[in-house]
Amino acid sequence: MTRSLSILIRTVLALTLLLAALLVLVATFDWNRIKPALNERVAAELGRPFAIEGDLRVIWQREEGEGGWRAPLPWPRFVAEQLHLGNPEWAKGGDFLSLERVEFRVAPLPLLWRQLSIPRIDLGAPRASVRRLADGRNNWTFELPAKPEGEEGKASSWTLDIGTIGFDKGQVQVDDAQTRTRLDILVDPLGKPIPFSDLLPAKGAKPGNVSAQDYAFGWRAKGSYRGQPLDGSGKLGGLLALQNADLPFPMQADIKAGDTRIALLGTLTDPRRLGALDLRLQLSGKSLAQLYPLTGVTLPETPAYSTDGRLLAKLHEPGGAEFRYQGFNGRIGGSDIHGDLTYVARQPRPKLSGSLTSEQLRFVDLGPLIGADSRAGQQARGVSSRQPTDKVLPVEEFRTERWRVMDADVSFTGKRIQHSEKLPVTDLATHLVLDDGVLNLEPLRFGVAGGSLEATIRLDGRRTPLAGKARLDARHFKLKELFPSVQAMRNSLGELNGKADLSGTGNSVAALLGSANGDLQMLVNDGTISRNLMEIAGLNVGNYLVGRLFGDEEVKINCAAADLGLKDGLVTPRLFVFDTENALVHIDGSANLRSERLDLSVNPESKGMRVFSLRSPLYVRGTFKNPQAGVQTVPLMVRGAGMLALGVAVAPAAALLALVAPAGGGGEDGHACAPLLQKLGRR
Repeated sequence: MTRSLSILIRTVLALTLLLAALLVLVATFDWNRIKPALNERVAAELGRPFAIEGDLRVIWQREEGEGGWRAPLPWPRFVAEQLHLGNPEWAKGGDFLSLERVEFRVAPLPLLWRQLSIPRIDLGAPRASVRRLADGRNNWTFELPAKPEGEEGKASSWTLDIGTIGFDKGQVQVDDAQTRTRLDILVDPLGKPIPFSDLLPAKGAKPGNVSAQDYAFGWRAKGSYRGQPLDGSGKLGGLLALQNADLPFPMQADIKAGDTRIALLGTLTDPRRLGALDLRLQLSGKSLAQLYPLTGVTLPETPAYSTDGRLLAKLHEPGGAEFRYQGFNGRIGGSDIHGDLTYVARQPRPKLSGSLTSEQLRFVDLGPLIGADSRAGQQARGVSSRQPTDKVLPVEEFRTERWRVMDADVSFTGKRIQHSEKLPVTDLATHLVLDDGVLNLEPLRFGVAGGSLEATIRLDGRRTPLAGKARLDARHFKLKELFPSVQAMRNSLGELNGKADLSGTGNSVAALLGSANGDLQMLVNDGTISRNLMEIAGLNVGNYLVGRLFGDEEVKINCAAADLGLKDGLVTPRLFVFDTENALVHIDGSANLRSERLDLSVNPESKGMRVFSLRSPLYVRGTFKNPQAGVQTVPLMVRGAGMLALGVAVAPAAALLALVAPAGGGGEDGHACAPLLQKLGRR
């Protein structure tokens, strides 16, 4: 035996004996002796109370699934029981995290290059209590003690590598004062993994990535989120996927928050960084407005809704996290809804943009958008009605405080509108822009009775009270389509044209109109008026007046012209006349939109030598809700008083002539109002 071989054999024997002695020491050493020093060291490093209150030991165990030459060799596994990590001082005691048992092994070879490699760590019965105060302090942010002088900024030469993390049933308590959230969450292994594809829907929207790992855990949550009661359950992937940014992490949830139900299924990419989401998202509830406290997205009041679409999210975009709800389909009330929406969490305000389409829109479903919701609709959403029983104009206030939370740029098209015979609206198109609290509808177009109603509306929610402006232009409303059930109208070529320019202040439709200033002009030619028509229109007072003026017969209207002025909600006619085949009827007085009261006089003038049934004027008084009509007790001393009043209407008559030949019209030929307005203009 050579000297070199002898030295090598002795060295190997020495190392073997040293390793054996080390293994014997590890196996026989009472590790509980080091607990005080270990507890103190960990507490100092984390700046929190830390204690291993149970047993600390090493056990020898063969690794599952290892074959070959490694199979007979047991490996040491470190086991610690009853671990507690406390809260910061301001939390006044309690545990941030507790574990009944922690078990792991350390790979020996990586220690040579200063790497602490833990192939697997198992956590027994983890419990966490997550807290945040209203001032922003939270117990999941660690304020680590300052390093000794000279060591600041010096990185450790050791690295940590953790492979698989496993745990049995765990619990998390969340108490967040900032978001008014209190939740109890239970996470439990499924026992047998569920393939991701097994939960994919047969129909409807699907996430694009279907190669995610299996579901490994189930979860359940109960409590409140942002002040809304919450109850939900779902499934998650295994924690192994947290280490692999390229392996999609599966997620499934079914949550009920308040009156809103949220169902989602899909994947999270790069879960440690919350990289991106690809989900099938279903939403349903009593009103879209109820999503605001849950998401911070400002949406209007609506009837009950449901949607189903694909949600794609990029959570680390330079301009802010981006969420795209693509190709969704759903219903709002009895109306269908389809489209694409994008929400960008930009600064200084997030923005919602996109386009929506309804193939068949019920007009009644638009009521909540303007505060004109039905009582039945409010009861269905669990909202108490604020509309006084004696008021007609909607008093429901716009929630302008939400308008400055978010910007919006959304187009909407209602291709076909379901309506009653009293409101022949055929289609709708609008472009909504919300910018720093200013809401613009420009344009807002309705197809009405073969014509069109085009409006531009601006509501400035930055002001208190809200300031509103509206311009409306009604063109070519066909009378036979406005009143399709009136026999005498079916052959009529008459039209209604009009325009309005209004402004006001107030946080509801009633308040805006009650303070309105502006003008309203309207012309109707070649029509028919009768008690039957008034009954169809639901105008009880009009029914009474027509019966008094013309009896029960149908009377042809040559022209009806109105030029109304509004001042602080008080409507006064500069010109309001009906030119029929046997009488000229003049209306004056006022209508107060603030108090919703009427004070009108109806003054008829018989044409030629025809016998007219009533020589005294009529009156309309009372409220919009309960108007009253009758015969004035003192007849006019001068039968021509009505015409005298018309004598001051030269300027209004001239202004109305512009409506005789509206844009796209065929000129004055055949328009019955032109002769009347020219005659009045010459007086």
